[in-house]
Amino acid sequence: MGLQIRDERQMKALTGLSQAQCDSLLPVFSDIYRATQQQTYEEGIQSGTRRRRPGGGSTGKLPTMVERLQFVLYYYKTYPTFDVLGTQFAMARSKAHANLHKLSPILYDTLVHLELMPYRELPTPEELKAALQGEGRLLIDATERTYHRSQDNAKQREHDSGKKTAYVEAHGHGAA
Repeated sequence: MGLQIRDERQMKALTGLSQAQCDSLLPVFSDIYRATQQQTYEEGIQSGTRRRRPGGGSTGKLPTMVERLQFVLYYYKTYPTFDVLGTQFAMARSKAHANLHKLSPILYDTLVHLELMPYRELPTPEELKAALQGEGRLLIDATERTYHRSQDNAKQREHDSGKKTAYVEAHGHGAA
């Protein structure tokens, strides 16, 4: 089934990219997908768990690279539930989940390869200056990202802002 895209406006609305932008991503996405499939195949041969060559078996609901790329772009543009995503692409929600988690790293590697991924961490001021070289405008993404707390108390204290403790101490709500 896939996306039934009628025009350029709808392409941007469903994927966030123009047709020309998708066309420029497709060759690299395809190469990385095939390389990943080949690596998985070779690892399966070595471990003795692989029975088919890459591409063997049923074609699935996303038989072409274009459909695979549109699938993952559609998800990141619209963030539907897996029920909705599966319905849009005529697959079960569990298959939508599995396909997304298989294709997301490939899209990420594609964007990194094409140098389209934004910088996430710049540990030194020199790296920040180098990253901004020649740029006229700076955008900062202030989206909160999850942090998994360490079980080690010393490491937890390194990352603790103390905000909740300060409130509790200031208002006398702490345990005695």
